[in-house]
Amino acid sequence: MSDIFYKVVRTAGRPVFWMASRPTVLHANRVRRTGAVIVAPNHLSPYDVPCLMASTRRGLDFVSIAELFRKPVVGWFLTNMNAFGLDRARTDTGTTRTILDRLGRGRAVAMFPEGQIRRAENSVLNGGGFKASVTRLARLAGAPIVPCVVLATGVFSRAGAWLPLRRARYGVWFGEELCVSREGEGAADCAQAAERLRQAYQTGYAELREASGLEVGDSPWRGS
Repeated sequence: MSDIFYKVVRTAGRPVFWMASRPTVLHANRVRRTGAVIVAPNHLSPYDVPCLMASTRRGLDFVSIAELFRKPVVGWFLTNMNAFGLDRARTDTGTTRTILDRLGRGRAVAMFPEGQIRRAENSVLNGGGFKASVTRLARLAGAPIVPCVVLATGVFSRAGAWLPLRRARYGVWFGEELCVSREGEGAADCAQAAERLRQAYQTGYAELREASGLEVGDSPWRGS
């Protein structure tokens, strides 16, 4: 792991995002500055990752797909950014151990419960499903989950969005910590936590939509 490399990349990238975009970021202070936490965003675009990095001062260890790490340059970069891969084709116990190890060290792990980039109509924000394994990991680690809603980061797929015009708009919302009980029956506690997580996504989407005017599937320019 290389926190220094992560900080250098984030510090270098923040001015680019500041000059190019006008984001709406709500409740970034809900991501605790120290201690174990799982940040659980929805996933509509590959640009969710840099926008999340730009939205909180807490360093985030991202769980990404294993395929990306098979590309030498990309794999080197992601590894040095403290990311690690998940093999979606099988039960990846190695990645589970890595997640628990990172949380055990008091780090912030960012993982997308939807498992992959979703189309707007299949998004958890529109009632789509997500992997409840995030609640089991939280219970095992004794770490809280911070629900997170991210909207419209796909705007950065347009070359013009990177111009220093502050015209690209996107939104990020962070929810209150959601804790999974470790005292009761595991399966029932995780199921209840998954339902609370689903409700948090809907609450966050409604608040962020009202504050920003953005909706699922948007990738807008200011004034569009």
